[in-house]
Amino acid sequence: MVLSGSDPKQPRRPKIGLTTYYQEASWGVWSEAAALLPAAYPDRVVEAGGTPVLLPPSKSGPTDTSVLELLDGLIVVGGSDVDPENYGAQAHPETKPMPYRDDHDLALTKAALELGLPLFTICRGTQILNVALGGDLIQHLPEAMPGVDYQTAPGVYSQAEFRTLEGCLSASLLGSSATAPAYHHQALGHLGEGLRATASTAEGVVEIVEREGLGWLLGVQFHPEQNPDDLRLFRGFVEAAREYSTVRDADVNRPARKAV
Repeated sequence: MVLSGSDPKQPRRPKIGLTTYYQEASWGVWSEAAALLPAAYPDRVVEAGGTPVLLPPSKSGPTDTSVLELLDGLIVVGGSDVDPENYGAQAHPETKPMPYRDDHDLALTKAALELGLPLFTICRGTQILNVALGGDLIQHLPEAMPGVDYQTAPGVYSQAEFRTLEGCLSASLLGSSATAPAYHHQALGHLGEGLRATASTAEGVVEIVEREGLGWLLGVQFHPEQNPDDLRLFRGFVEAAREYSTVRDADVNRPARKAV
């Protein structure tokens, strides 16, 4: 059966889940709590060949992680700081957490890891990934590494320059070095179980982590969605999601997938 709006001549577009923000927002005459996501994230997914599916947190109940069984990949996006309680630390004065969003993102990240679902994490999302695997965070880079500051002006992205390790996924997608938009005041500290740094700045700030042997996983500390002229990471992720979908759907021992 061909669904309305689909083209049987084109390969199926992988369905990509994206976490969202949850905060006060204004539109028209309204101002209230909203689940929202900067348009750059879903735009890059579409441009890379995927179909975005937003996964908002809620204060009304726990996250139903079974939704991931309907998807082909997950992106955990950027945003507010991770609550240090999640990694056994006291909050720095500059740390501004949002606990109910932490619960949502951590639940989805852990479930994606268990499923072997292709996982792409960005900025805060990579910090969530590290914490989910038992790692911790540097809570304020300008203090821990004097002279390192990616938030030089409110709402203005800086540029992170980094080099990748030869032979890793990062290098296969980006080459031996790259520059990307960045806006983090926190960074990865002790790496979580199984993670390895595959790209770092000259000052030693970890910009990319990977995990071998458990499906496609890439965590970046910078903001690739803010560079529409460079879709290499998004295309690599969407292709991995497409391959995951093909293998899963070919497994005759699994029940048929439900339509989203």
